[in-house]
Amino acid sequence: MIRAEHINVSFKKENQTKLFGTERQQVLHDVSFHVKEGECLGILGESGSGKSTLGRVLCGLLKPDCGNVYLAGEPCYKGRRKRKTVLSVVFQDYTTSANPRFTVRGLIAEGLRAREKREGLSLDREKETDDLLCLVGLDGSYKDRLPHELSGGQLQRVCIARALAVNPSVILFDEAISSLDAHTQVQIMDLLKKVQKEKKLTYIFITHDLTSVTYLCSHVLFLYQGQAAEIRSVDTIGEAVHPYARKLLHAIFDVESMGQEEMSN
Repeated sequence: MIRAEHINVSFKKENQTKLFGTERQQVLHDVSFHVKEGECLGILGESGSGKSTLGRVLCGLLKPDCGNVYLAGEPCYKGRRKRKTVLSVVFQDYTTSANPRFTVRGLIAEGLRAREKREGLSLDREKETDDLLCLVGLDGSYKDRLPHELSGGQLQRVCIARALAVNPSVILFDEAISSLDAHTQVQIMDLLKKVQKEKKLTYIFITHDLTSVTYLCSHVLFLYQGQAAEIRSVDTIGEAVHPYARKLLHAIFDVESMGQEEMSN
């Protein structure tokens, strides 16, 4: 479903001494991977590792210096032809990604309008909105609420419904649960599992949290200093060999051991 080949991205350095300085900083170095249909790839890395930059490349928002991304075999950065495969995004900050003046009905309608335009059809928006809200665990009584009238978990569910409204094949989650409390994070991840199974979706899950990756994802890409350090199935994650991957794994195991000791005491 997704294939990234030799992705390189660099940005012009700021505060250069020369007036017309052309020095650039490399952010992504020859990153390649693939994701099969129905899988969930977790992209795991610390701040500054290039996770968000890679996410923008996958979404078609940032053309790489070289390399390409393919969705169901269609190149994202060659020509301007209309793509059949649709990728939608759920962002980390649900408060800024949702227009505060739009009701829930209006937020979801954004995605429905995009789908109508792309597929050349006319939808029953009220029914589609009700169905999408039901799919994410909400009911029709939320349609006339504004974002500030919802809890963080409820608003993120609405953002997931909006992403589903365009009828995507792939959804990219950019730190989509990191702003939520632990209990709500588990609820949202359970919801994402359910929706993925029902809709046969492919997920990209960008995060810095190894625990959420092992809970939700089928595979994990360890991104370290802009490089794909290691790619593994979650089932064999304990066999990771790259020093950065081993460091993350040991940190998780140490925290779990401390928690078990506190409970026993």
